[in-house]
Amino acid sequence: MRIRQIELYRGCPVTVQSMLSRPAADIAGNVAQAKALEAAGCDIVRVAVPDKAAVALIPALRGAVAMPVVADIHFDAQLAIEAVAAGADKIRINPGNLGGQDKLGRVAAACRAAGIPIRVGVNAGSLEKELLKKYGRPSPEALCDSALQNAALLEQCDFHDICLSLKSSDVADTVAAYELAAARCDYPLHIGITEAGTLHMGLIKSAAGLGALLLRGIGDTLRVSLTADPVEEVYAALDLLRALGLRRDRPNLIACPTCGRTAIDLTRIAAEVEQRLRDVHAPLTVAVMGCAVNGPGEAHEADVGLAGGDGKALLFAKGAPLYTVDEAHCVDALMEEVRRITEEKK
Repeated sequence: MRIRQIELYRGCPVTVQSMLSRPAADIAGNVAQAKALEAAGCDIVRVAVPDKAAVALIPALRGAVAMPVVADIHFDAQLAIEAVAAGADKIRINPGNLGGQDKLGRVAAACRAAGIPIRVGVNAGSLEKELLKKYGRPSPEALCDSALQNAALLEQCDFHDICLSLKSSDVADTVAAYELAAARCDYPLHIGITEAGTLHMGLIKSAAGLGALLLRGIGDTLRVSLTADPVEEVYAALDLLRALGLRRDRPNLIACPTCGRTAIDLTRIAAEVEQRLRDVHAPLTVAVMGCAVNGPGEAHEADVGLAGGDGKALLFAKGAPLYTVDEAHCVDALMEEVRRITEEKK
Protein backbone atom coordinates (compact mmCIF):
# COMPACT_ATOMS: atom_id res chain seq x y z
CA MET A 1 0.00 0.00 0.00
CA ARG A 2 2.94 2.38 0.43
CA ILE A 3 3.35 2.78 -3.31
CA ARG A 4 -0.26 3.91 -3.75
CA GLN A 5 0.22 6.76 -1.35
CA ILE A 6 3.38 7.88 -3.12
CA GLU A 7 2.55 7.34 -6.73
CA LEU A 8 -1.13 7.23 -7.52
CA TYR A 9 -2.69 10.11 -5.65
CA ARG A 10 -2.50 13.35 -7.61
CA GLY A 11 -1.39 16.38 -5.67
CA CYS A 12 1.49 14.50 -4.11
CA PRO A 13 5.06 15.62 -4.76
CA VAL A 14 6.73 14.22 -7.86
CA THR A 15 8.72 11.24 -6.64
CA VAL A 16 12.13 9.95 -7.67
CA GLN A 17 12.81 6.39 -8.77
CA SER A 18 15.98 4.53 -9.59
CA MET A 19 16.84 0.94 -10.45
CA LEU A 20 19.35 -1.41 -8.89
CA SER A 21 22.17 -2.45 -11.19
CA ARG A 22 23.89 -5.24 -9.31
CA PRO A 23 23.54 -8.82 -10.68
CA ALA A 24 20.25 -10.32 -9.49
CA ALA A 25 22.05 -13.13 -7.66
CA ASP A 26 24.04 -10.64 -5.57
CA ILE A 27 21.55 -10.02 -2.79
CA ALA A 28 24.06 -8.36 -0.46
CA GLY A 29 25.26 -6.06 -3.24
CA ASN A 30 21.70 -5.08 -4.18
CA VAL A 31 20.80 -4.38 -0.56
CA ALA A 32 23.90 -2.19 -0.15
CA GLN A 33 23.06 -0.31 -3.34
CA ALA A 34 19.45 0.19 -2.24
CA LYS A 35 20.63 1.64 1.07
CA ALA A 36 22.91 4.04 -0.80
CA LEU A 37 20.02 5.11 -3.04
CA GLU A 38 17.76 5.70 -0.06
CA ALA A 39 20.45 7.74 1.69
CA ALA A 40 20.78 9.87 -1.47
CA GLY A 41 17.06 10.68 -1.38
CA CYS A 42 15.49 8.04 -3.63
CA ASP A 43 11.75 7.52 -3.04
CA ILE A 44 11.09 4.28 -4.95
CA VAL A 45 13.47 1.52 -6.00
CA ARG A 46 12.98 -0.91 -8.90
CA VAL A 47 14.71 -4.25 -9.21
CA ALA A 48 14.89 -6.68 -12.12
CA VAL A 49 13.49 -10.13 -11.35
CA PRO A 50 14.72 -12.29 -14.25
CA ASP A 51 14.24 -15.70 -12.59
CA LYS A 52 12.80 -17.42 -9.53
CA ALA A 53 16.01 -17.10 -7.55
CA ALA A 54 15.82 -13.32 -7.91
CA VAL A 55 12.45 -13.23 -6.12
CA ALA A 56 14.45 -13.51 -2.88
CA LEU A 57 15.66 -9.95 -3.53
CA ILE A 58 12.25 -8.54 -2.69
CA PRO A 59 11.96 -9.52 1.00
CA ALA A 60 15.66 -8.75 1.46
CA LEU A 61 15.11 -5.23 0.14
CA ARG A 62 11.86 -4.74 2.04
CA GLY A 63 13.70 -5.59 5.24
CA ALA A 64 16.58 -3.23 4.52
CA VAL A 65 14.99 0.00 3.24
CA ALA A 66 11.79 1.94 3.81
CA MET A 67 11.33 2.70 0.11
CA PRO A 68 8.64 0.86 -1.86
CA VAL A 69 10.13 -1.93 -3.98
CA VAL A 70 9.01 -2.37 -7.60
CA ALA A 71 9.56 -5.76 -9.24
CA ASP A 72 10.44 -5.52 -12.94
CA ILE A 73 9.07 -8.56 -14.79
CA HIS A 74 9.27 -9.65 -18.41
CA PHE A 75 7.77 -12.68 -20.20
CA ASP A 76 6.95 -14.77 -17.10
CA ALA A 77 3.55 -14.22 -15.44
CA GLN A 78 4.37 -16.67 -12.66
CA LEU A 79 7.38 -14.59 -11.66
CA ALA A 80 5.10 -11.58 -11.28
CA ILE A 81 2.73 -13.56 -9.07
CA GLU A 82 5.61 -14.82 -6.93
CA ALA A 83 7.00 -11.30 -6.65
CA VAL A 84 3.65 -10.12 -5.33
CA ALA A 85 3.61 -12.94 -2.80
CA ALA A 86 7.15 -12.02 -1.75
CA GLY A 87 6.02 -8.51 -0.81
CA ALA A 88 6.60 -6.33 -3.88
CA ASP A 89 4.90 -2.94 -3.58
CA LYS A 90 4.32 -2.72 -7.31
CA ILE A 91 4.82 -4.77 -10.47
CA ARG A 92 6.22 -3.38 -13.71
CA ILE A 93 5.24 -5.40 -16.78
CA ASN A 94 4.57 -5.19 -20.49
CA PRO A 95 1.16 -6.92 -20.58
CA GLY A 96 1.60 -8.01 -24.17
CA ASN A 97 4.58 -10.27 -23.46
CA LEU A 98 3.20 -12.30 -20.52
CA GLY A 99 1.69 -15.07 -22.61
CA GLY A 100 -1.93 -14.10 -23.16
CA GLN A 101 -4.93 -12.65 -21.40
CA ASP A 102 -5.40 -15.60 -19.04
CA LYS A 103 -1.92 -15.21 -17.57
CA LEU A 104 -2.30 -11.45 -17.43
CA GLY A 105 -5.57 -11.95 -15.56
CA ARG A 106 -3.81 -14.03 -12.94
CA VAL A 107 -1.21 -11.29 -12.43
CA ALA A 108 -3.94 -8.65 -12.17
CA ALA A 109 -5.82 -10.78 -9.64
CA ALA A 110 -2.71 -11.20 -7.50
CA CYS A 111 -2.02 -7.46 -7.54
CA ARG A 112 -5.66 -6.66 -6.78
CA ALA A 113 -5.65 -8.99 -3.79
CA ALA A 114 -2.42 -7.45 -2.50
CA GLY A 115 -3.66 -3.90 -3.10
CA ILE A 116 -0.69 -2.92 -5.25
CA PRO A 117 -0.52 -1.17 -8.66
CA ILE A 118 0.90 -2.26 -11.97
CA ARG A 119 3.10 -0.10 -14.19
CA VAL A 120 2.60 -0.67 -17.89
CA GLY A 121 6.06 0.00 -19.27
CA VAL A 122 6.35 0.71 -23.00
CA ASN A 123 9.71 1.31 -24.73
CA ALA A 124 10.40 2.37 -28.29
CA GLY A 125 12.63 -0.68 -28.77
CA SER A 126 9.90 -3.23 -28.05
CA LEU A 127 6.77 -1.93 -29.77
CA GLU A 128 4.23 -4.27 -31.36
CA LYS A 129 4.90 -5.11 -35.01
CA GLU A 130 1.47 -3.91 -36.11
CA LEU A 131 2.09 -0.47 -34.61
CA LEU A 132 5.49 -0.21 -36.28
CA LYS A 133 3.85 -1.16 -39.58
CA LYS A 134 1.06 1.38 -39.06
CA TYR A 135 3.30 4.31 -38.16
CA GLY A 136 6.50 3.30 -39.95
CA ARG A 137 8.69 3.81 -36.89
CA PRO A 138 8.47 3.96 -33.07
CA SER A 139 6.75 7.34 -33.23
CA PRO A 140 5.06 9.16 -30.34
CA GLU A 141 1.69 7.99 -31.66
CA ALA A 142 2.90 4.39 -31.70
CA LEU A 143 4.20 4.67 -28.12
CA CYS A 144 0.93 6.14 -26.90
CA ASP A 145 -1.21 3.59 -28.72
CA SER A 146 0.89 0.75 -27.29
CA ALA A 147 0.61 2.03 -23.73
CA LEU A 148 -3.15 2.52 -23.92
CA GLN A 149 -3.73 -0.80 -25.67
CA ASN A 150 -1.75 -2.61 -23.00
CA ALA A 151 -3.56 -0.71 -20.25
CA ALA A 152 -6.82 -1.80 -21.89
CA LEU A 153 -5.76 -5.43 -21.48
CA LEU A 154 -5.58 -4.84 -17.73
CA GLU A 155 -8.89 -2.97 -17.78
CA GLN A 156 -10.45 -6.06 -19.38
CA CYS A 157 -9.27 -7.93 -16.27
CA ASP A 158 -11.16 -5.33 -14.19
CA PHE A 159 -7.85 -3.90 -13.01
CA HIS A 160 -7.47 -0.13 -13.00
CA ASP A 161 -4.69 0.61 -10.51
CA ILE A 162 -2.35 1.40 -13.38
CA CYS A 163 0.64 3.67 -14.02
CA LEU A 164 2.01 4.22 -17.53
CA SER A 165 5.47 4.88 -18.91
CA LEU A 166 6.24 5.57 -22.58
CA LYS A 167 9.97 5.86 -23.07
CA SER A 168 12.22 6.47 -26.03
CA SER A 169 15.89 7.39 -26.30
CA ASP A 170 14.75 10.24 -28.56
CA VAL A 171 13.99 13.28 -26.41
CA ALA A 172 11.45 14.93 -28.73
CA ASP A 173 9.59 11.66 -29.32
CA THR A 174 9.41 10.97 -25.60
CA VAL A 175 8.02 14.40 -24.81
CA ALA A 176 5.42 14.13 -27.58
CA ALA A 177 4.39 10.61 -26.49
CA TYR A 178 3.77 11.70 -22.91
CA GLU A 179 1.84 14.75 -24.09
CA LEU A 180 -0.42 12.47 -26.12
CA ALA A 181 -0.91 10.09 -23.20
CA ALA A 182 -1.68 12.93 -20.78
CA ALA A 183 -4.36 14.19 -23.17
CA ARG A 184 -5.91 10.75 -23.69
CA CYS A 185 -5.99 9.24 -20.20
CA ASP A 186 -5.87 10.12 -16.53
CA TYR A 187 -3.49 7.38 -15.41
CA PRO A 188 -0.40 8.49 -13.45
CA LEU A 189 2.68 8.79 -15.65
CA HIS A 190 6.20 7.66 -14.80
CA ILE A 191 8.48 9.75 -17.01
CA GLY A 192 11.99 9.12 -18.25
CA ILE A 193 14.29 9.15 -21.27
CA THR A 194 15.35 5.55 -21.73
CA GLU A 195 18.94 4.71 -22.65
CA ALA A 196 19.79 8.39 -22.21
CA GLY A 197 23.50 7.67 -22.06
CA THR A 198 26.50 8.45 -19.92
CA LEU A 199 26.61 10.86 -17.01
CA HIS A 200 27.26 13.83 -19.30
CA MET A 201 24.83 13.34 -22.20
CA GLY A 202 22.33 11.41 -20.10
CA LEU A 203 21.96 14.40 -17.80
CA ILE A 204 21.50 16.77 -20.73
CA LYS A 205 18.90 14.62 -22.48
CA SER A 206 17.01 13.97 -19.26
CA ALA A 207 17.01 17.61 -18.22
CA ALA A 208 15.72 18.63 -21.66
CA GLY A 209 12.97 16.03 -21.89
CA LEU A 210 11.86 15.67 -18.29
CA GLY A 211 12.12 19.39 -17.66
CA ALA A 212 9.84 20.07 -20.63
CA LEU A 213 7.27 17.59 -19.33
CA LEU A 214 7.36 18.71 -15.72
CA LEU A 215 6.94 22.34 -16.72
CA ARG A 216 3.73 21.25 -18.48
CA GLY A 217 2.53 19.53 -15.33
CA ILE A 218 3.13 16.07 -16.80
CA GLY A 219 4.77 13.42 -14.63
CA ASP A 220 3.98 11.82 -11.29
CA THR A 221 7.26 9.94 -10.86
CA LEU A 222 10.53 10.10 -12.75
CA ARG A 223 13.80 8.35 -13.32
CA VAL A 224 16.91 9.92 -14.79
CA SER A 225 18.38 6.90 -16.58
CA LEU A 226 22.17 7.04 -16.68
CA THR A 227 24.96 4.66 -17.62
CA ALA A 228 26.52 5.40 -14.25
CA ASP A 229 26.19 4.70 -10.55
CA PRO A 230 22.42 4.77 -9.79
CA VAL A 231 23.11 7.21 -6.94
CA GLU A 232 23.98 9.75 -9.64
CA GLU A 233 20.49 9.22 -11.09
CA VAL A 234 18.96 10.20 -7.75
CA TYR A 235 21.13 13.28 -7.34
CA ALA A 236 20.29 14.36 -10.89
CA ALA A 237 16.55 13.81 -10.47
CA LEU A 238 16.40 15.68 -7.20
CA ASP A 239 18.46 18.55 -8.58
CA LEU A 240 16.12 18.73 -11.59
CA LEU A 241 13.06 18.92 -9.34
CA ARG A 242 14.74 21.62 -7.24
CA ALA A 243 15.70 23.61 -10.33
CA LEU A 244 12.03 23.57 -11.38
CA GLY A 245 10.82 24.57 -7.93
CA LEU A 246 9.13 21.20 -7.35
CA ARG A 247 11.36 20.38 -4.38
CA ARG A 248 12.28 23.02 -1.80
CA ASP A 249 14.13 20.90 0.71
CA ARG A 250 17.76 21.83 -0.02
CA PRO A 251 19.76 24.99 -0.83
CA ASN A 252 19.66 26.51 -4.29
CA LEU A 253 23.17 27.42 -5.39
CA ILE A 254 23.61 30.24 -7.89
CA ALA A 255 27.08 30.97 -9.27
CA CYS A 256 28.33 33.31 -11.98
CA PRO A 257 30.15 31.83 -15.00
CA THR A 258 33.27 34.00 -14.37
CA CYS A 259 34.93 36.47 -16.72
CA GLY A 260 38.09 38.54 -16.94
CA ARG A 261 37.16 40.44 -13.78
CA THR A 262 37.33 37.29 -11.62
CA ALA A 263 40.36 37.38 -9.31
CA ILE A 264 39.80 34.26 -7.20
CA ASP A 265 39.52 30.56 -8.05
CA LEU A 266 35.74 30.69 -8.35
CA THR A 267 35.39 27.39 -10.19
CA ARG A 268 37.01 25.48 -7.33
CA ILE A 269 35.15 27.47 -4.69
CA ALA A 270 31.75 26.92 -6.32
CA ALA A 271 32.38 23.18 -6.67
CA GLU A 272 33.37 22.90 -3.01
CA VAL A 273 30.35 24.88 -1.87
CA GLU A 274 28.05 22.72 -4.00
CA GLN A 275 29.48 19.56 -2.45
CA ARG A 276 29.20 20.83 1.11
CA LEU A 277 25.64 22.07 0.60
CA ARG A 278 24.49 18.50 -0.04
CA ASP A 279 24.47 17.98 3.72
CA VAL A 280 22.27 21.03 4.34
CA HIS A 281 18.52 20.47 4.62
CA ALA A 282 17.07 23.96 4.28
CA PRO A 283 15.53 25.93 1.35
CA LEU A 284 18.18 28.63 1.18
CA THR A 285 19.54 30.49 -1.82
CA VAL A 286 23.35 30.58 -1.68
CA ALA A 287 25.38 32.70 -4.11
CA VAL A 288 28.98 32.27 -5.22
CA MET A 289 29.91 35.27 -7.34
CA GLY A 290 33.15 36.31 -8.99
CA CYS A 291 33.35 40.05 -8.45
CA ALA A 292 31.59 43.17 -7.20
CA VAL A 293 29.58 43.44 -10.44
CA ASN A 294 27.99 40.03 -9.92
CA GLY A 295 28.14 40.13 -6.15
CA PRO A 296 25.61 41.68 -3.78
CA GLY A 297 23.92 43.48 -6.67
CA GLU A 298 22.86 40.66 -8.99
CA ALA A 299 22.62 38.22 -6.09
CA HIS A 300 20.66 40.65 -3.94
CA GLU A 301 17.92 38.12 -3.15
CA ALA A 302 20.30 35.38 -1.99
CA ASP A 303 20.04 34.47 1.68
CA VAL A 304 23.80 34.45 1.85
CA GLY A 305 26.69 34.60 -0.57
CA LEU A 306 30.22 35.59 -1.33
CA ALA A 307 31.72 37.87 -3.95
CA GLY A 308 35.36 37.43 -4.92
CA GLY A 309 38.04 40.09 -4.96
CA ASP A 310 41.83 40.04 -5.26
CA GLY A 311 42.52 36.96 -3.15
CA LYS A 312 39.63 37.86 -0.85
CA ALA A 313 35.88 37.40 -0.68
CA LEU A 314 33.10 39.60 0.64
CA LEU A 315 30.38 37.75 2.55
CA PHE A 316 26.90 39.24 2.18
CA ALA A 317 23.30 38.42 3.12
CA LYS A 318 20.24 39.71 1.24
CA GLY A 319 22.52 42.16 -0.55
CA ALA A 320 23.98 43.65 2.65
CA PRO A 321 27.75 43.28 3.20
CA LEU A 322 28.80 41.26 6.24
CA TYR A 323 32.60 41.02 6.30
CA THR A 324 35.64 40.17 4.19
CA VAL A 325 37.77 37.04 4.50
CA ASP A 326 40.81 35.62 2.74
CA GLU A 327 40.13 33.37 -0.24
CA ALA A 328 41.58 30.39 1.63
CA HIS A 329 38.89 30.67 4.32
CA CYS A 330 35.93 31.90 2.29
CA VAL A 331 34.15 28.55 1.93
CA ASP A 332 34.37 27.83 5.65
CA ALA A 333 33.07 31.32 6.38
CA LEU A 334 30.21 30.93 3.92
CA MET A 335 29.21 27.55 5.37
CA GLU A 336 29.26 29.03 8.86
CA GLU A 337 26.78 31.67 7.71
CA VAL A 338 24.67 28.95 6.08
CA ARG A 339 24.66 27.05 9.38
CA ARG A 340 23.69 30.18 11.30
CA ILE A 341 20.81 31.05 8.98
CA THR A 342 19.59 27.44 8.96
CA GLU A 343 19.46 27.42 12.76
CA GLU A 344 17.57 30.72 12.78
CA LYS A 345 14.97 29.33 10.37
CA LYS A 346 14.23 26.28 12.56
